Amino acid sequence: MKFLLTLLFLVLFCLSNVQAQRRGNSQFIPYSEVGLGGGASIYLGDLSPPSQTFQSFSLLPRWNLGGSFIRHLSPHFSARASFTVVRLAGDDYSFNKDEPNLHPIQFQRNLHFRNDLKELAFSGIYQFQSEGRKPNQRPAVTPYLTLGVALVAHNPKARMPVNADGSLGDWVALQPLGTEGQGQPGYAKPYSLLTVAIPAGAGIRWQLTESLNLAAEISFRYTFTDYLDDVGGLYPNPADLPKALSATFADRRNEVIAARTGSDRTTALNTLYAVPTEVRRGLAGNDSYLLTQITIHYVLPGSGIKCPPIGR
Repeated sequence: MKFLLTLLFLVLFCLSNVQAQRRGNSQFIPYSEVGLGGGASIYLGDLSPPSQTFQSFSLLPRWNLGGSFIRHLSPHFSARASFTVVRLAGDDYSFNKDEPNLHPIQFQRNLHFRNDLKELAFSGIYQFQSEGRKPNQRPAVTPYLTLGVALVAHNPKARMPVNADGSLGDWVALQPLGTEGQGQPGYAKPYSLLTVAIPAGAGIRWQLTESLNLAAEISFRYTFTDYLDDVGGLYPNPADLPKALSATFADRRNEVIAARTGSDRTTALNTLYAVPTEVRRGLAGNDSYLLTQITIHYVLPGSGIKCPPIGR
């Protein structure tokens, strides 16, 4: 896999240089840059449906850190490879504690998670301002759009119930527990911890010096899994689950202490109106996430890669 990715970038690099040579020295000269950055990450999924998007932004934003390599292929188009570590989190209690009767089924459900994603993405970039012939002639400010594909490794976790002494429980990986009966007779197979995502976003780039750029970007990731949060199907029959720990994490409606924060839910539970018996743990539809990033880029003075002569 690493060999194929390296080969792909060598081909892109050489093709862009060949195009520049054929156009003549008066035309755009392709160049590269590397970047490091980070920002906030926002989870959008079963524990945060569209009606609660504001809660995700205001209550449980988490972080992301990443690096990227960009090859500018023409005055307007670039290719980017990036690797980003993303933490996501969601919590029925935190999202609904102030108004439990607004979403009573979710408040009673009392599920939570955190998930550390490793994302390898390949994206195209369209820059609205044309690049100059040389890197040092690039525009001072340019907005841009991005679209690509990403491979995402993930592993949702949740806390054990609060300990008898009031201390918070340990984080436990959820996929091996089959909290919706996955892997048991009559249930779906276990969900994969590897998924594909479609990143799409917009940003703006500033030239700081001849060698440095600063970029601010916001991008949306639509994933092809409903289980970034381990929630997506029906409550299983507890008798069908392979171990007691699976049942503990499958149905947390009767826990009076919110496991993620250690907060007491008793008063709020007593204020709930009549809540019908619910058979679904989650909602239909795949999970998504949103990233905001501030990135510093270094323009490479030379690639050091010698491409074979073409047409000689």
